[in-house]
Amino acid sequence: MNPDVEQSVQAALAGLRARPEVHSLFLVACGGSFSQMHVAKYAVDREARSLVADSYTSAEFVMRDLPRLGAGAAAIFCSSSGNTPETVAAAQFARAHGAYTIGLTTKPQSPLAQAVDCAIGYESQPALGSGDAVAAILLRLVFGLLRDREGNTRYEPLMRSLPCLPELVERAQAVVAPAARRWAEENKRAPVIYTLSSGPNYGVMYSFSLCLLQEMQWIHSQPIHAGEYFHGPFEITDFDVPFLAVQGLGPCRKMDTRAITFAKKFSRRVEVIDLEALDLSGIVPEMRDFMQPLVLLPVVRTYAMHLAEDRGHPLTVRRYMWKMDY
Repeated sequence: MNPDVEQSVQAALAGLRARPEVHSLFLVACGGSFSQMHVAKYAVDREARSLVADSYTSAEFVMRDLPRLGAGAAAIFCSSSGNTPETVAAAQFARAHGAYTIGLTTKPQSPLAQAVDCAIGYESQPALGSGDAVAAILLRLVFGLLRDREGNTRYEPLMRSLPCLPELVERAQAVVAPAARRWAEENKRAPVIYTLSSGPNYGVMYSFSLCLLQEMQWIHSQPIHAGEYFHGPFEITDFDVPFLAVQGLGPCRKMDTRAITFAKKFSRRVEVIDLEALDLSGIVPEMRDFMQPLVLLPVVRTYAMHLAEDRGHPLTVRRYMWKMDY
């Protein structure tokens, strides 16, 4: 892992320790960056005894003007470019209200980096496994905060597990590559593709649906939560409706399995990524539930890359984004 990133993470944790109280954690971003925040919220929800975490898209975070936003709050913001106007404004808003603010960005001199108390630079490499990926940094911050405030013991096994990610992800991508190529060939002309997932993996598939399919491939999509599938969405299931579904680890796996089982009864186009079938050796067993999105993100990127190639539509092509005022 990059020592500069680690130094920044430790500086952020030191800033949090210096606060007399931290009772609320706000996780704020837009788009693909916002999707990463699900990892941190899941960890806090599962582990914290007193700390409460909430995630918000940047503009709504400001508009809600939350009463808990003050000296007892911390807020983490993420923008790859560091220039996302809504996220910069949200960081300035939180800091002005007395919260301790942390910004994750690939541009250390960006407006976001200037707007927060502590900036953490990272390299955006979504196709690779890395202990310095956004989700990994968020877990380091969350479990470091919980260690310092509540005596939580997950931080050390997390840090032992992160170095294995590059090799582990490479193995996983090799395993799914044949299925990804077949799936891309079968779905290159699909007008709509749904995703199905839950728990800590929902953020990854939210991003896959909104960013990779809608934004980068111009394919209609909707990220369906496995727990919500039977409360409306399952009515669109038919023999020719494609789903990219995740069967995750941990307590939410039962929910995934129930939804996938039903979808397969009526659709011939349900592609399942079963994380239990991947070799996750190297990750301390007690951390696999929390770290599974760090493996899933580059794995589903493999699916997207094959789809883009088969469609002749590079992931870098846009119609509106960054090309006009909006």
